[in-house]
Amino acid sequence: MGSIDRYIFRTTLASFALVLVSLTGVIWITQALRGIDLMTSQGQTILTFLGVTSLAIPVLVLIIAPIALMIAVSHTLTKLATDSEIIVMNAAGLSPLRLFRPFLFATGVVALLVGFIGSYLAPDGMRRLKRWDAEITADVLTNILQPGRFAQLDQNLTIRIKERQPGGLLVGIFVDDRRDPKERVTIIADHGTVLKNDDGSFLILEDGNLQRFEIGKNDPAMVAFGRYAFDMSKFSNRSKDVTYGIRERYLWELMSPPPDDPIYLQMPRQLNAELHDRFMAPIYPLAFAALTFAFLGSPRTTRQSRNFSIGSAIAAVFGLRMAGFACSVMAAKSDYAALLQYLMLASTIGVSFWIIAGGIVIEPPAGLMEAINRSNARLLRLARFGKPPVAT
Repeated sequence: MGSIDRYIFRTTLASFALVLVSLTGVIWITQALRGIDLMTSQGQTILTFLGVTSLAIPVLVLIIAPIALMIAVSHTLTKLATDSEIIVMNAAGLSPLRLFRPFLFATGVVALLVGFIGSYLAPDGMRRLKRWDAEITADVLTNILQPGRFAQLDQNLTIRIKERQPGGLLVGIFVDDRRDPKERVTIIADHGTVLKNDDGSFLILEDGNLQRFEIGKNDPAMVAFGRYAFDMSKFSNRSKDVTYGIRERYLWELMSPPPDDPIYLQMPRQLNAELHDRFMAPIYPLAFAALTFAFLGSPRTTRQSRNFSIGSAIAAVFGLRMAGFACSVMAAKSDYAALLQYLMLASTIGVSFWIIAGGIVIEPPAGLMEAINRSNARLLRLARFGKPPVAT
């Protein structure tokens, strides 16, 4: 690449990175706030909270990256046009198609990023998130033991806790164990915590007393303890099998699923629709970049308004993406929807390259611009002189 290509390439990728990080961060924060109870009710640390919620970031990037590229291309072209650099390069013999080359290189980088995320990183993050969610869901200690409720874990085992405090501290613990027909054990502890290790799961009780009622004896045996471990391994199923859905599968698993795969046997069209979505994900950055450049890449003087072109580019990209989502939904029911989406992307890229190669300037109709100018002038007069008098 020459110096001009490197300058445009760096500017585009820098803008893309800034927009991608900003949009992903905002959306991630809104999604992460839903899981804030991980640090409170379930006693998880902030590192666990950040690690779990960050597993959804690749999925967000997969959707936001093409839009961020469109914004970056639009910003770079607007910057070049504002500084009259596009006109200078065009006067020096640089055609619009040649000017599009550094944008094409930047689009290739984004397409590779989207392809890698779609084929491996996003499914891997969703797998990790599903495994963690299954572990938490299957763990009685963090779900059934709710403050103020008597939880009957077994036919003859009842546990109640008064409240949960930050850090996983359980306050006011009551245990009534009648599983042994020869005795009944009642435990009352001031506080306790959950301990999980290779030996199992234990409810560590502190500062309490234990009462054991044995059959044939009138008086119970009472023991005061400072620390007592109550085995809860039976009720903490950490080895539960996790079944991965269609979106949790890697690209190669979608391409060649096992013949006896139950999901493939039940929903073959949904599996094919997801496969086509993975294939088309890297194509959308190219379609968005070409479409944006077709509207904004032609040389214009500073007196020519670019607002119509920017608005048209946004509308075209939005329409293309919405049509793609619609085709993705329809692909689960019709085999022609995926083909329609391929044709739609190919025609968009082809028409965009035809506009770029021909140096065609997309301008609004003259009548439309005159109507817009008259409306703007009328609004300006109303802003200066107020509303006109109403005739009586």
